[in-house]
Amino acid sequence: MSDDPETARQIEELAADDRPLLVLDVDDVVLEFIRPFPHFLQSRGFGLTFASFRLTGNIAEQASGRLVEQAEVTALLDEFFDAQADWQSITDGAADALATLGERAEIVMLTAMPHKHRAVRRTHLDALGLTYPLLTTEMAKGPAVAKLRGNKGRPIAFVDDQPNNLVSARNSVADAHLFHLMADNSLRAFLPPMPDDIAVVEDWREATPKIAAALGL
Repeated sequence: MSDDPETARQIEELAADDRPLLVLDVDDVVLEFIRPFPHFLQSRGFGLTFASFRLTGNIAEQASGRLVEQAEVTALLDEFFDAQADWQSITDGAADALATLGERAEIVMLTAMPHKHRAVRRTHLDALGLTYPLLTTEMAKGPAVAKLRGNKGRPIAFVDDQPNNLVSARNSVADAHLFHLMADNSLRAFLPPMPDDIAVVEDWREATPKIAAALGL
């Protein structure tokens, strides 16, 4: 599992901080994604039907019924992220939760998206009052989580909606406290049960005290 050099560069720019660390995914954790994305697709003549927990294979051109291939999915995502300020709002309870947790923890947002979208997302998050540091990565999240923690052994929690990202974090930081949070819990039906060491939380109201306890806040 290799580091993303651009992510490493972004981490180097952060001010040193030895408080407990909370690392957050963005899409469907801090910002709504899976609810607005179908409306965006509809505006472009496509429909999204979930038959599995992924986008490729579930997006079809509405006029023809043709399923969209991976390259076209990537292009649609690029277009969506360019216009994210028009579509993506804060997930329910996230702003209050982060304000509470951020009083005594360092909060860093780690989003898996092409680096070219970082500036647009930074501007959008700032406009929403979410001024926490933002890192983008195009590789596995685990190495970035480990690098963020540093070598002081401070308590660390990581929240993501994608199980593979949580497993990646566990592989890089064995004692990380892992939380699986999804903006739309109906999609859990498509996932296998979470491993025992990943805490499943329904929403930010449930997550906040559990994260605070994990970080010793």
